[in-house]
Amino acid sequence: MAVFDTPQEAFGILRPVCVQLTKVQTTENVERLQAQLQTVSDSALQELQEYVLFPLRFALKTPGPKRESLVQCVVQCITSILSTTCVKKQDLLQELFSELCLCLSSPSGLQPPAPLSEELKLTVIQALHVLMHSAYGDILLTLYQPSTLPHLGFAVSLLLALAEQEKAKQIKLAALKCLQVLILQCDCQEHHRPLDTVETRQCGNLFASFLPGISIALSRVITGDIKQGHMVTVSAIRLFYQTVCLVMADEQLATITQDEEKPSVEQSRLSELVVHRGPDWVKSTADKLSLLIHKIVEFASLHPHWKVRMELVELVHLLMLKCSQSLVESVGHLLKAVVGLVNDESNEVQSKCHEILRSIAELRTVAENRALADVLSENLHSLATALPRLMNSQDDQGKFSTLSLLLGSLKLLGPKVSIVLNSAAHLQRLSKALMQVLELDVADVKIVEERRWGPEDTLGEPLGSSQHGKGQKKYFRFFIDERIFLLIQQVCRVLGYYGNLYLLVDHFMGLYNESVVYRKQAAMVLNELITGAAGLGVDVLHERETAVSTEDLKGTITSILEEYTDQANWYLTTSIDTEGTSDELTVKHSRVRAIPRGAHSSSLISSSSPSSDPNPTIRSMNSNIWQICIQLEGVGCFAYVLGKEFRLLLASVLYPVLEKAGDSTLLISQTATGTMVDVCHACGYDSVQHLINANSDYLVNGISLNLRRVAHQPHASRVLEAMLRHSDASLLPLVEDVIQDVLSALDQFYDDRASSFLGVLSTLVAALEVQAPPPEPEMDDSGAEGETPLPAHAQIAKDVMERCIHLLSDKSLRVRLKVLDVLEFCVIVLHLHESHLLPMAHRAWPALVTRLINDDPLVVLRAFKVLCTLAEKCGDFLRRRFSKDVLPKLAGSLVTQAPVSASAGPMYSHTLAFKLQLAVLQGLGSLCEKLDLGESDLNKVADACLIYLSAKQPVKLQEAARSVFLHLMCVDPDATWLLLNQICCLLPYEPPHPSLQPVKLGGMGRQRTEFTDNVLGLLGELQRRETAAFQAGPREAPEPQPPSLTEALG
Repeated sequence: MAVFDTPQEAFGILRPVCVQLTKVQTTENVERLQAQLQTVSDSALQELQEYVLFPLRFALKTPGPKRESLVQCVVQCITSILSTTCVKKQDLLQELFSELCLCLSSPSGLQPPAPLSEELKLTVIQALHVLMHSAYGDILLTLYQPSTLPHLGFAVSLLLALAEQEKAKQIKLAALKCLQVLILQCDCQEHHRPLDTVETRQCGNLFASFLPGISIALSRVITGDIKQGHMVTVSAIRLFYQTVCLVMADEQLATITQDEEKPSVEQSRLSELVVHRGPDWVKSTADKLSLLIHKIVEFASLHPHWKVRMELVELVHLLMLKCSQSLVESVGHLLKAVVGLVNDESNEVQSKCHEILRSIAELRTVAENRALADVLSENLHSLATALPRLMNSQDDQGKFSTLSLLLGSLKLLGPKVSIVLNSAAHLQRLSKALMQVLELDVADVKIVEERRWGPEDTLGEPLGSSQHGKGQKKYFRFFIDERIFLLIQQVCRVLGYYGNLYLLVDHFMGLYNESVVYRKQAAMVLNELITGAAGLGVDVLHERETAVSTEDLKGTITSILEEYTDQANWYLTTSIDTEGTSDELTVKHSRVRAIPRGAHSSSLISSSSPSSDPNPTIRSMNSNIWQICIQLEGVGCFAYVLGKEFRLLLASVLYPVLEKAGDSTLLISQTATGTMVDVCHACGYDSVQHLINANSDYLVNGISLNLRRVAHQPHASRVLEAMLRHSDASLLPLVEDVIQDVLSALDQFYDDRASSFLGVLSTLVAALEVQAPPPEPEMDDSGAEGETPLPAHAQIAKDVMERCIHLLSDKSLRVRLKVLDVLEFCVIVLHLHESHLLPMAHRAWPALVTRLINDDPLVVLRAFKVLCTLAEKCGDFLRRRFSKDVLPKLAGSLVTQAPVSASAGPMYSHTLAFKLQLAVLQGLGSLCEKLDLGESDLNKVADACLIYLSAKQPVKLQEAARSVFLHLMCVDPDATWLLLNQICCLLPYEPPHPSLQPVKLGGMGRQRTEFTDNVLGLLGELQRRETAAFQAGPREAPEPQPPSLTEALG
């Protein structure tokens, strides 16, 4: 198709069509004009713009009703022309603007817009959009004069009505986009000339008249039905803040004086429409906008689509950036929005929030604006007041949002936090809120139940994998979500970072001593305050003016540690063990007598009195356990804060921490161990062993002194136990004298302190077994008996064994169990020194036999384990004694108990009787082999164990019985073969020669019985062994290696 480039050619083509359309306004004529326009170049059309627009405008202005299809076709043609040309005349722009707006209005003008088709509405909106973009240069600004206010107002009201009332999402979006262009805030890709300061102020004055209507209508759109789609909400929020920023910008309002006259206008009625943005108007408008902003923030913060929440964050950003002074009353709502979304589920929203908070901090929007700071301070005060109620009533998500708001407010206040905290009312409310929120749930019985029974949890490994601050998992009364506790941690750290450290520590130490109800929470807050004051693990927006010095930190930490490790706060009742409880009460009473009369002592004693209750409840003991754990975590925090400077405090701290590392309550012991790891990291020690060895001199001195005052310092043995458990052989020479002190103390206080001392000795000999240096071969007894001194570790084991033997008959079950543990370790340590071990075994034997045949099942079980160890180490020395004193009782017990286990149900495997049967069966075979028992004893064992090959017995007992016969095959395979074949024999043994008598075995020809499967399995194993031995030929057949005693007994 030919293109007409010159106006003359184009005029020749377009004139007939335009004349025809002017005469007859039909859809066909408009379409004909539209077709001809396609053949005209843009430059030629620009010259003929008004000529071509005339018939189209004439068609719109013709009086009388018009068909919608014609109007739509005309508007589309106008849009086509405007999209390729520029409007260069002021009159043409204003007339076209009015004519297009009239297409949307109702004939009466009372209810805009008219009830038109959705297609026509969309077409007219798009035409207005294109018209605004086609205005050339400064021509567009002629539309923004006081004289044009009615036209602009009419267009604004039409577009707002369409955005609010229409159902079609496309029309809503188009209306909002057109409004955006109308307020000169278009964000399309086309280049728009930026407005200068005067022009911006002129537009701000103009749109101030429309701000109430625009803001109210947009707030209704934003908070409308969620089904309208997120894009409509996003566009409405964007238009809202762009309009507000245009009218309420601080930079503009600062240039407007109180007595500035209104812009001069010709008509008096127009002058009434122009708003003077004076202080009174700004204050009144800001108050009304505050209500709308609050409404928008509340709705959009919870909107399910992340793009809506992202646009809300952008709203906060621009209003805080441009209108923070004029909208000071709204700052609280704005900050609440961005702070509440700082932990949003969307990463994009999160990062945007952090970016905005940092920009607010960098521009010092709050720090240098007293009005904003006052608003934030009031918000903080209100929030602290409501915090306990909110923590009671909100769900975890609500609590998370509330605490996020609290944290964000503190961060934004920055250094001004200290001013807020100087108010006693502010600090009191905030601290009481934290006390309530951090209340622990101490009802769980498992905390008290979980005990540490043995020295398994050693810490000799490197510390590279440890992480500071992990701590024990805590359970709180008012929330479950762990993120909430992390927020509270950050709140406390930010307070410590910006606040007056001495004021805060003094206040929370007052709460710590005020009531046992607050003590755990106050300790948690103190730990975090110190961490924050050191600038560790705290995320802030403003740098503080002056950092806390190391000396100040050290002094504050020292005073807190003195309170933590004070006997009234450190030695609390954590169990109902007779010995442990008496220990704690002794410490309590001695402390009460030691404290002089005065305010401090009276408050301390009264506040700690619940802990010293001689009849503690589960709740009070749990509370005490958690208090000790939190204080131990505090020691780790303080070490982390001071680093190597903390070494100077080890002399007063390490001893009490080691006391708790040896505590029988598992939670306390684990926390203390974790604290030692933290101290190692902070102070530069390679391991806990290194820490203990490097500080062993004063630890040993403290233990020695306290062992002489056991009545008032009953925990010295715990410290030694923890040292031994966490250190290595290099510590033994340093503690030899202390071990003798322990043995002496055991002699002196064996009636009421035996259990705690035996715990130390058990740990000691266990360490000797693991860490003892390789011994040199002992000289032959006949040559120089008694001349070679025992190695140090063996001598210690011998001394311990001598002191413990007489305690085998102690009335306390716990003591007897611990003694058996100690004896077993001693036997293992002394096993290479028979000349010393055998006499000791001889001395221990009578009491051990009594424990085996006439004691509590728990003791019998442990005593049998000791017997197995003795047999393994002493060999045939015990053969006659075992055969005479023990074997008949064991065999008789197995026979008696067999019918019970055969008929028992599945729960029987959880009983002590079952465990005792199992232990005896697992160890009896090894005993037979190690002691090389005679034929009659082997027959007793075989007869007693045979009944356990029954399929009616529990599976584990069958397996243990099979292990006995496997050992018997090693001692006497022929007798074992014969016994088993008497029970079941499937093979007919034909004599190799007629002269020989046929073999007759008891098991031949029998039907399958409950013993058949196990017996056949054992016979098969015996056959395999015989075959292997035969194939080995003249070489000695490899002797089978049954499991060792320790493996068999676990």
